[in-house]
Amino acid sequence: MPNDSNITKTLIDVAMGRAPADMVIRRGTWVCVQSGEFIPDTDIAIKDGRIAYIGPNASHTIKGSTIVMDAGGKYLVPGLLDGHMHVESGMITVTEFVRAVAPHGTTGMFIDPHEIANIFGLKGVKLMVDEAAQQPIHVWVQMPSCVPSAPGLETPGGSIGPDEVAEAMTWNGIIGLGEMMNYPGVSAGDPKMLAEMEAARKAGKVIGGHYASPDLGPAFHAYAVGGPEDDHEGTTLEDAIERVRQGMKPMLRYGSAWQDVAAQVKAITKYKLDARHFILCTDDSHAATLAQQGHMDRVLRHAMKEGLPPMTAIQMATINTAEHFGLSREIGMLAPARWADILIVNEVKEFFAEMVIARGQIIAERGRLTVSLPAFPYPDWATQSVHLKRPLTAEDFQIRLSEKQTGAGTVRANVMGIIENQAPTRHLKLDLAVVDGQIHADVQSDIAKVAVIERHKGSGAISLGLVRGFGFTQPCAVASTVAHDSHHLVVVGTDDESMAIAANKLAEVGGGQVVVRNGEVIGLVELKIAGLMSNQPAEVVAQKAASVLDGFRACGCKINNPNMQLSLLGLVVIPELRISDLGLVDVTRFEFIPLVEK
Repeated sequence: MPNDSNITKTLIDVAMGRAPADMVIRRGTWVCVQSGEFIPDTDIAIKDGRIAYIGPNASHTIKGSTIVMDAGGKYLVPGLLDGHMHVESGMITVTEFVRAVAPHGTTGMFIDPHEIANIFGLKGVKLMVDEAAQQPIHVWVQMPSCVPSAPGLETPGGSIGPDEVAEAMTWNGIIGLGEMMNYPGVSAGDPKMLAEMEAARKAGKVIGGHYASPDLGPAFHAYAVGGPEDDHEGTTLEDAIERVRQGMKPMLRYGSAWQDVAAQVKAITKYKLDARHFILCTDDSHAATLAQQGHMDRVLRHAMKEGLPPMTAIQMATINTAEHFGLSREIGMLAPARWADILIVNEVKEFFAEMVIARGQIIAERGRLTVSLPAFPYPDWATQSVHLKRPLTAEDFQIRLSEKQTGAGTVRANVMGIIENQAPTRHLKLDLAVVDGQIHADVQSDIAKVAVIERHKGSGAISLGLVRGFGFTQPCAVASTVAHDSHHLVVVGTDDESMAIAANKLAEVGGGQVVVRNGEVIGLVELKIAGLMSNQPAEVVAQKAASVLDGFRACGCKINNPNMQLSLLGLVVIPELRISDLGLVDVTRFEFIPLVEK
């Protein structure tokens, strides 16, 4: 609620009819999430962006200058909130993300800029905070916690520790600590993780969770007692039940890739657990999903199809989220003194926001934004983040062996095996032919080369490996600066020359994803901001990203989400075998291993 007594006095005067409302919405059906009621014939009077009066007959608040709107019995719904998400995963900036989601009824987002933090550290987070502050909807930032994700196994662009967390907790716009991904560290009592959570607690902020293990034994209980207050990593019914029993808020996610609502919602629909302790979120939404299917409105429609009553689903996307973050005095319900974040919806089950009002201003009608968004100036360091020591050549991608290794004509190599539709890889040990003292890619055996090129410091470091599973059938290469978590430049290919062309192309355009076939670029999405995001609209970025997927297919790749598989090859915290800019990593032991066994 407003801290300024003058604002409060103005709202009181409007409620009493002593001062005019700026806008009055008449004859709507109030979706009263705080009481769980649908209340017909409700009026809302708005003053200075906040609700001054909500109830029957607000005619006493209407004066000559008041804008009056008749809802005609349609539903008046609180603006939707996304409790956990990463803007960078949409490949668009905060401003463009807002442009994409606000017409769908999202009026509040809780974003964890974990990706840009891995590139720029604290100044990258501040950049996102500053851009969030100028949006017409509410955008709160969670301070990333685990940066880098694998110290010692990769070269990070940025680093976050307890001191940085403590500083960020003093900033306006920081709502809490981002997902605590280092769950083994929490369970082991790692001092750095405990210090970061303590800094958040001292600031009175929420600590986000990320417990990605199926183990619900002592390690899970140790994680819960460590401090995380929510968790979006649950995928099973048991996950949801155990988290809520431990006092955590299960965040059921339905994004572009992670879709865990159906399994976990049975905790409510079948086992009748209290739905007011559950939250809906997206976690990650790609530009194409936003442009073609929607955002939190998409999540609501899905949740209702899985058996949630409309009121329950809406509560899980509004008041539950607001209460969890300590913001229910400001948002999450249609009630006096709260921000006037109001959706006018014709039918809740087929949820579509015909009008979106944020902070008392009409910002979208019938799926189209009706306000201008201010341009955000990005500094040069944010748009020039791909630093190569020199242009790369085909020779940089040759896997040359010693004379001793080539003597038998074959070598045993440690090879990453892609598992379709899953994040983990297999650790394969394959006998490969040696030709001219080198290991070559082999399309017949589905063996491609993979390279990770350090791009933050321009050190010139390149590590080389092998991968099976992309199914390339032609001389080609794909490259990406979206490469979790440190986001170096990763290249996979069957042709050394094409690999060099792909890497150099991304350096030229400032980052993104590219496909090269027979030496020619056939797919490209430019992501100039941190090598992760574009400031073009979601529709444009979606079209360019589609050209990359088309390029994968033109190269013979038939697996689902190949660009996501590409971006995860350097994620050296997920088993079994990964590659960083420092070398090949056995993630089951967190040790470097050679590409070729002795």
